[in-house]
Amino acid sequence: MKATMLKFIMYLQDSELVASFQRKCGLFAIEIEHQCSDETKLVRDIKNPPDDRLTAKQRGNGNLKEQLIGSETHDSNSNYKYETTGHNVDGAYWPRYQVRNMLFYYLFLLSAGLGQEVFYITFLPCIHWNLDPFLCRRLVNMWTVVMYIGQVMKDMLKMSRPLAPPVVKLETRVDAEYGMPSTHAMAATAISFTLLLSAAHRFQFWFEAGLLVAIVLSALVCLSRLYTGMHSALDVICGVLISGMLMLVTYPSWETFDQLQLTSPLSPIVAVVLPLFLSYSYPELDHYSTTRGDTTIILGVGSGCWVGYWVNQQLGETFEPQGEFPLPLPALTAPALARGSARFLVGVALLLSTRQVVRTLSLWMLCTWHQVSADDTQAHRRKEIEVPYKFATYAAVGLVNTTLLNKVFVLLGLS
Repeated sequence: MKATMLKFIMYLQDSELVASFQRKCGLFAIEIEHQCSDETKLVRDIKNPPDDRLTAKQRGNGNLKEQLIGSETHDSNSNYKYETTGHNVDGAYWPRYQVRNMLFYYLFLLSAGLGQEVFYITFLPCIHWNLDPFLCRRLVNMWTVVMYIGQVMKDMLKMSRPLAPPVVKLETRVDAEYGMPSTHAMAATAISFTLLLSAAHRFQFWFEAGLLVAIVLSALVCLSRLYTGMHSALDVICGVLISGMLMLVTYPSWETFDQLQLTSPLSPIVAVVLPLFLSYSYPELDHYSTTRGDTTIILGVGSGCWVGYWVNQQLGETFEPQGEFPLPLPALTAPALARGSARFLVGVALLLSTRQVVRTLSLWMLCTWHQVSADDTQAHRRKEIEVPYKFATYAAVGLVNTTLLNKVFVLLGLS
């Protein structure tokens, strides 16, 4: 029994399983065979037999070498897409992958984006601005807990990501990170189902439809981690299970934590001291990884939002919907959509401005204090610089989102 279980786990961890999924979705690793003639560069898939080779002439677009120059190229006859590396062999570039199904390509890239900073800095605040600050607070709290635990587990377990080849890797920034568990899968699961469970007590909607949406969105994000080649099936499955277990364990205490977070006089102190401590005590690695910086960003956002929601509660300006819960969902009228779009654009602009200003100032102050150049990107990775500047930057973003922006909307007549 143990041997069978171990064999199954190894199967889920196998890089070839990820590569097989990619090929089924139309993503193929390819390479260039450098021939003597510049006019005859042959392209073949690593997994395909030799008779699948296509010459430049057969592609009907002249010299293949010209096709492959640049980061992305498209085949005019087959609608295939090629991605090239910067590796040069006598003028010939070596493509990394070929996309044969553009629908899956864009679907999974978009789904992968649901676990990136651009999504968090737009979707979570948008819930606060256009629906209910209560829901945003719940989401940020759960997202912070789940992501911190997932990031720490990565650097403690130290399990590698899928190997390339055979896997095609579409992301490079986080390739130095370890793989187990998938924090994309954890975050997608936590955000989807925390929103579903919390909204059920605040708004009237068809719960089964919400459940279906939560399942589909979570599944798309999970599958995108296989498609992009960044995680094994085991990483993704464990990420979902860990996130689900954390939600199950913490769910009974959500209401109690809400009350303490909003009313306790110690709340703002804990909101700053605890995340800062967790940022500085993050596990050390023998090489630089983006996990510490990304974790600090998450903790900074959680800290800033925590303080902001406490301040709003003390001032009696929570900006939450009024009435007897659950309330009907806001009507999607043209004026409502226009106001919502305006709040979104103003909000994102102010958050990005806050991020840029505070980041620049904090980096300049820290680099001056430590006597290093503010342009030295290697210096930015030092703990004494990376942790405080990222924490300050994103704590400011969280604070502005929860306190200042609501007042701006009122002044602009967008409330």
